[in-house]
Amino acid sequence: MQNSKTPIATPTLKRRLICLVYELFLLTAVVMFGLLIFLLVTQKLSQSIIEYGRTVVLFLVPGAYFIYSWTGSGHTLAMKTWRIKLVKVGHASVPFKAAAVRYLLGWGWVLPALIICWRFHLTSKTQVASALAINIVAWAMTVFLDKDRQFLHDRLAGTRLISLPKPVKAAKPAKA
Repeated sequence: MQNSKTPIATPTLKRRLICLVYELFLLTAVVMFGLLIFLLVTQKLSQSIIEYGRTVVLFLVPGAYFIYSWTGSGHTLAMKTWRIKLVKVGHASVPFKAAAVRYLLGWGWVLPALIICWRFHLTSKTQVASALAINIVAWAMTVFLDKDRQFLHDRLAGTRLISLPKPVKAAKPAKA
């Protein structure tokens, strides 16, 4: 049990960014499955409805995945692998509203870059990748603006990421 005066460890920025990369691989599979279901259901609809629908799916499926994970166990599969948990101080589990706000604010990782690309007609892979890279680095650096080293979206949502201890390995039975 943790002493109430012992500070809760915040995962390092490096660990959180590595977890984010792993999360992107897992999220790609989740989103592709959601798009597959959507396209199978809507194959007879007009092309314009399908285009708008894909955009909605690309927003709602990750939202459902993250909000479900955060409000349930407090972590996604990638967060569990890297022993990172999302908490809201004073709550046994992350409330739905806090998880939803965190998801919406989490779009700060990519949305400003996407808006800049759209506004200035940046369409080449290099331009889009550069805009995204600058945006991601800038957002990641928000940890240095917070005394607890939390990302901006966590500070604004009232949530925080904590490190979980390494699991204790069971002792191997002695051979006779």
